[in-house]
Amino acid sequence: MGKILVTGSLHYDIVIHAHHRPEKGETVMGSGCSYKFGGKGGNQAVSAAKAGAQVSFAGAVGADTQGDFLRSVLEENGVNTDFVAVSADVPSGMSVALMDAEGDYGAVVVSNANNRVDAAQFGHDAVWQQVEMLLLQNEVPEAVNLAAAEAAKQRGIRVCLNAAPAREMCSAMQSAVDLLVVNGVEARDLSGITVNALSDARAAAEWLGEHYPAVVVTAGEHGVAWCEAGERSQSMPAEKVELVSTHGAGDCFMGMLCTSLLQGDTLAGSVAKANRAAAEHVSRKA
Repeated sequence: MGKILVTGSLHYDIVIHAHHRPEKGETVMGSGCSYKFGGKGGNQAVSAAKAGAQVSFAGAVGADTQGDFLRSVLEENGVNTDFVAVSADVPSGMSVALMDAEGDYGAVVVSNANNRVDAAQFGHDAVWQQVEMLLLQNEVPEAVNLAAAEAAKQRGIRVCLNAAPAREMCSAMQSAVDLLVVNGVEARDLSGITVNALSDARAAAEWLGEHYPAVVVTAGEHGVAWCEAGERSQSMPAEKVELVSTHGAGDCFMGMLCTSLLQGDTLAGSVAKANRAAAEHVSRKA
């Protein structure tokens, strides 16, 4: 089995726990605070490595203690960091997430060094040694994603984009994507279809499937839908578990999905494994 190259964000996460998320102008007393490794790119790389894939990461951190921490977590989980640059003039990326009593959360992200990922590196063969899949997200500039995706396509490497957060894509980027994965909010923003049920997720997958070779739409507690070019959409319900925290569930899903695909499983089989992994993730403390 070849490698997964993940290109994306690394964030030093501050997670705050409170009874509820504040309204505009409201101050809420918190019940706890923790500091964690984060960024969609970093989390998905670690998730894929834990699922059994060989993973390399291309990104950037600051020359600070947070950057040292982010690189060390990748390395401790077996992720190759040869292509993680250290920027001397900008701090590492960070985020602040607020977790409520029901296990849901909202976050604010500051990209910092993630805006300094070197797009030129993807023109070098060293980055692509033994790589069979490129995994991208939208927490780095589109120019970085596009450079990586086009270099991957030139080498016959599959490109998976987790379009989170959703943003308008140029036609070149859209053409380079083999598999698009979005949640219900992102599916709505890209397709115009509001996802309030599994049937909505299937409709969104079918609409997006007219523009991408394969699409997966995760719909939280409703389940997940997917569609491959020329075929009807399919879906499966979410597994029934006791919700503890949704934080990181999407990244867990992505890591397992891509690892399973790289191991030769079908899209349907890979979605089933990822759905199960995400269910296990939300049922334990983040």
